[in-house]
Amino acid sequence: MIEQPIIDVQNVTFHYHSDSQPALNNVSLSVNKGEWLSIVGHNGSGKSTLARILNGLIIPESGFVNVCGINLSEETVWDIRRHVGMVFQNPDNQFVGTTVRDDVAFGLENNGIPRDEMVRRIEWATEKVKMDQFLDQEPHHLSGGQKQRVAIAGVIAVQPAIIILDEATSMLDPIGRNEVLETIKLLKDQGIITVISITHDLEEASHADRIIVMNDGRKFAEGTPAEIFALDEKLIEIGLDLPFPYLLSKKLRAAGIPITKNHLTEGSLVNELWTLKLKS
Repeated sequence: MIEQPIIDVQNVTFHYHSDSQPALNNVSLSVNKGEWLSIVGHNGSGKSTLARILNGLIIPESGFVNVCGINLSEETVWDIRRHVGMVFQNPDNQFVGTTVRDDVAFGLENNGIPRDEMVRRIEWATEKVKMDQFLDQEPHHLSGGQKQRVAIAGVIAVQPAIIILDEATSMLDPIGRNEVLETIKLLKDQGIITVISITHDLEEASHADRIIVMNDGRKFAEGTPAEIFALDEKLIEIGLDLPFPYLLSKKLRAAGIPITKNHLTEGSLVNELWTLKLKS
């Protein structure tokens, strides 16, 4: 028996203004439970509009959206939002509590979770993102990566089925970015959450199970990271930058170094180079 997708989007169109080009133009996609889907594209490609529709922040003009078995409409928006949590670009704009503990508790209080259960979930969620030693810290004392991990803890404490990262690493330094991506991968691998990441960064997208490329409000391409990066120059033509490890792999192979493939991550490329060195 084939499992029904946790999200099903069919023929969705949306305009911000009636006389404008559509922000989304007849877009269809599905998301499977437990996977990490990355939606990539340049500014104006439609990826952020799609994220807002998946969370019920805007309603499409045509087509339908089904999230966790619920068809999106003005009447079901709040039901859908219980299943979908979002982490946004700027971690400083997300904090409402004076301590990490208070901030993670905020969503639980809004949902009327009993105190004993709230305490248990705060401990569980902060431990999952490795921030349980910072419960009494003031958020402004944390690094950017730590702040985003606290934001993720606040989302998973409410126990949604899906988490959407809307450019959630774009303002972080490389260390903070890696912290967040490793946290998300761990949560996904443990079966805690289905992940949708919205990004213009193809190197970040390489961590996902599957990538959808958006361009001018349409779905330009869909596939595994390896399949998407094989499009190569076509991605550059629509305003995306290929990851540095991928470009370096190509140059090394062109120079005659026997690398077996164009690597998507630095770690993968370094491992193969190290193996070649040991063999030489």
